[in-house]
Amino acid sequence: MKPRPGVSYPLGTTYDGSGVNFALFSENATGVELCLFGSGDGNVETGRFQLSEQTDQVWHIYLPDIGPGQRYGYRVHGPYEPRLGKRFNPAKLVLDPYAKAIDRDFNLDDRLFGYEVGNPDGDLSRDDRDNSALMPKSVVVDSRFSWGSDRRLNTPWHETVIYELHVKGFTARHPFVPPNLRGTYAGLASPWVIEYFRSLSITAVELMPIHQAVVDRHLSEQGLVNYWGYNSIAYFAPDVRYSSSGRLGEQVREFKAMVKAFHRAGIEVILDVVYNHTAEGNHLGPTLCMRGIDNGNYYRLMPDDPRYYLDYTGCGNTLNMVSPRALQLVMDSLRYWVLEMHVDGFRFDLAAALARELHDVDRLGAFFDIIHQDPVLCQVKLIAEPWDLGEGGYQVGNFPPLWSEWNGKYRDTVRDYWRGSDQTLAEFAYRLTGSSDLYRAGGRSPTASINFVTSHDGFTLTDLVSYNEKHNEANGENNRDGDNDNRSWNCGHEGPADDPAIIDLRARQRRNFLATLMLSQGVPMIRAGDEIGHTQLGNNNGYCQDNEISWLNWELPDQRLMEFCRRLVLFRKRHPAFRRRKWFQGRQLHGSGIRDIGWFKPDGGEMSEEDWKMGFAKSLGVYLNGSSFTNPDAMGEPITDASFYIIFNAHHNPLGFILPGAEWGRRWTPILDTYQTPSWRGGKTYRAGEAVRVEGRSLLLLRRLE
Repeated sequence: MKPRPGVSYPLGTTYDGSGVNFALFSENATGVELCLFGSGDGNVETGRFQLSEQTDQVWHIYLPDIGPGQRYGYRVHGPYEPRLGKRFNPAKLVLDPYAKAIDRDFNLDDRLFGYEVGNPDGDLSRDDRDNSALMPKSVVVDSRFSWGSDRRLNTPWHETVIYELHVKGFTARHPFVPPNLRGTYAGLASPWVIEYFRSLSITAVELMPIHQAVVDRHLSEQGLVNYWGYNSIAYFAPDVRYSSSGRLGEQVREFKAMVKAFHRAGIEVILDVVYNHTAEGNHLGPTLCMRGIDNGNYYRLMPDDPRYYLDYTGCGNTLNMVSPRALQLVMDSLRYWVLEMHVDGFRFDLAAALARELHDVDRLGAFFDIIHQDPVLCQVKLIAEPWDLGEGGYQVGNFPPLWSEWNGKYRDTVRDYWRGSDQTLAEFAYRLTGSSDLYRAGGRSPTASINFVTSHDGFTLTDLVSYNEKHNEANGENNRDGDNDNRSWNCGHEGPADDPAIIDLRARQRRNFLATLMLSQGVPMIRAGDEIGHTQLGNNNGYCQDNEISWLNWELPDQRLMEFCRRLVLFRKRHPAFRRRKWFQGRQLHGSGIRDIGWFKPDGGEMSEEDWKMGFAKSLGVYLNGSSFTNPDAMGEPITDASFYIIFNAHHNPLGFILPGAEWGRRWTPILDTYQTPSWRGGKTYRAGEAVRVEGRSLLLLRRLE
């Protein structure tokens, strides 16, 4: 094999049918060696090549006669001076940051650390033991795949319903998925799963992190794992743990086949991505990739002591989004997943950390400027988790146009309202109508709000109505981990109950939450398993529970709740009144005398400013005008819908609600009552001014007949 100089772009590996070009950025390295490894267990080094060519701080080489399936890694030479922020150690094989696949999972043996673990000098002492037998290897991948006519679906935001799930947890216990496919990309693409998603009428799955991740050492020592995967190390590589075959690089083809199957069913794929930090952690973390390639370019270091890392994430380090090469890594990764893997969008974990230019969060930072100008990325769905753990990191409502946000205030307000907290009615009205107080001033629409009651982080819906306190003992941290501010209510008994009244109340509360979510303006997101009654037995931080605590139990689903959720999502899909693209105006329209929205008290009178300030008020009537749309549909035709009246009653007692005067509607019929099982109703009619009984802690939806 006679090496050739190769080229400096693109970074990573490029297979051209005859050989492979390798390109690695490092500004501060003094030398780079490319190491090839053989078949079998991949631990035998079969070749080592000095990269003598360097162009614009990129080291490169071309090797003929090798191709897909080739394992490789780098040894990067340079000073080991932690006090100066330099941590080169050629004894440690490191991953290619642009690797498209990794051959195996990680086991954080002491030899994967650049310093001598246990030495009194800590990270100041260099470990010169070779780690290649233990270190996972990067894999050259064949990118060819038969996509056919597959393309991004571009489902409009106002028609989107998101379903958040974990690749393994969704099918790990699924009786209709073949055992060898459970917990894999292929299992998620199996016909039964696809049909289930279609039956729910969801339009997008949001996959919890699938970038290759690392299990934290402290978890491994306790026999636990980083199940959620928010500990990425390779931003181009689908996690090998979710591959069904075990063949080198097969996870790439399998992921593509999954995306293709989803698209064929009309379902978008959104990736939860973790570009704010990596699995290399703080100064005492392992040397796996970027730390050993160019530490200061890839990570934010303390300005006055670069031995240590700025940590806005709570995970030990923060990616250096001020560095052009770190920015390039993230942007190249995003474009790869869109163009090569055909995903439809991204949810950015701790996105506020990406906006930090120096210290403060800058809503128009370089990262956002670049995305907005990118012709590929500006067209996909962009969702921010709008906070991090640093000072000033809570940025709900402050992201720029093009971005939607996980609306944490929606979650908190809706939870507070249905558990009967005081002083929630006015804010509840904002959340119900798309949170205009957060997004309107910035020129954004109601779809900027990703509404959710539960997500992977926190209680499941069943646990939200069953526990007042978290129960995380299984996590091995003496119940100290996880959020203490759950805003939950156990309905009178902590944990599983056999009292029929408590069981009935909990079921009603779950219906209240789901109905509120689907009848709110904005984009609804459902946590996988909530619709079948999944419980984590009070664990609100299942990040390390790769077992029955987190895996959905398909053998005992709550069939009534599942059917309720199906009908609810389908109802939203059929009625544009609940998925408006523009804000409510709250004023008379076209001289009709009727507004697009109206707010009412139980006595049938309209809410006044003083009424909104009544802290003890827990009931509200909302009129939605179905003929008030000011924008046309995609074909330019007028949008029309029925008009609806929603009555919310978070009081524990039933109330008699007087329907508004005839100008708002002369006759009404109830179509949804969360107090009843089954909840969908019809037949009976009410006239304007007539009293309607609404049971305690329930929601009643009426449709205008005339």
